[in-house]
Amino acid sequence: MRKYTIAGSAVLMTTILAACGTGADEVPDTLSMGFVPSQDASELADTVQPVADRLAEELGMDVEAEVVTSYVGLVEAMGNGTVDIGFLPPLGFVQAEEAHDVEVMLKSERFGDYEYLAQFNVSADRDDLNSMEDLVNTEGLTWAYGDTSSAAGYLFPANDLMDAGIDDLNNHFQHLQLGGHDTALMAVLDGEADFSTSFDDARENLEEDYPDIMEDIKIIEYTQPIPNDTISARADLDDDLKDEIIAAFLSFNDDEEMLEVLDSIYNWTGIAEAESSDYEVVRDTYERFQEEITLD
Repeated sequence: MRKYTIAGSAVLMTTILAACGTGADEVPDTLSMGFVPSQDASELADTVQPVADRLAEELGMDVEAEVVTSYVGLVEAMGNGTVDIGFLPPLGFVQAEEAHDVEVMLKSERFGDYEYLAQFNVSADRDDLNSMEDLVNTEGLTWAYGDTSSAAGYLFPANDLMDAGIDDLNNHFQHLQLGGHDTALMAVLDGEADFSTSFDDARENLEEDYPDIMEDIKIIEYTQPIPNDTISARADLDDDLKDEIIAAFLSFNDDEEMLEVLDSIYNWTGIAEAESSDYEVVRDTYERFQEEITLD
């Protein structure tokens, strides 16, 4: 339910009428937040509901949490206005900004860091694979990763491999796109792939089912730092509303209950304000691979 004062409602109505008449920024009747599952989609729907509920309390307006099946779908939903704010990874934000003028508002914190690394994973019994140089010097290896739209799974590792001297990644490696970091790691464990790439340390997600994975899978290299995930807004969302959204999310940093919810959704431990320039390294890396990483 809305909780505006009479004066606040009058101001809001004026803003909405002005938006309809002049093409100004919009205040939606219901704010829509978009999430993409990193877990079972049905579980995510329940997990994110407390975020929507608390944001509704802070903003005094209805808020809905929408679970979208892919980041491509979320970017397009923000582009056509059906989703107002989206929890986008770094590459997803860069693509959304380029295609639809989506604006970054906030970025995630993980244990005090606002960036992370990608890692190269190899079976511990592979004495022949111990460095990036070994990957460069050995043709025909099978490389497992989630998909080409992942900054940690593909984009940054691919960039480092090319910097190390590989001209054509498609000819140099056999590629296994498996949809997720966990499944790519499993391919190494099962012997289906020679190496995989993932965020650090994706092995921990499998440790409950595979207690020896930290010993069975070795890390032979890390990429340069990658900026953390974002909370971004569609292009024509009202500026004052965006400021209120930013303040509401920042207040979560002082709320242990909400921090636990964010941790359960995406392993976030905090939130900070963000600027587009924070993602320049992603933009530069994406430019190198833009033809093969599209929103189609």
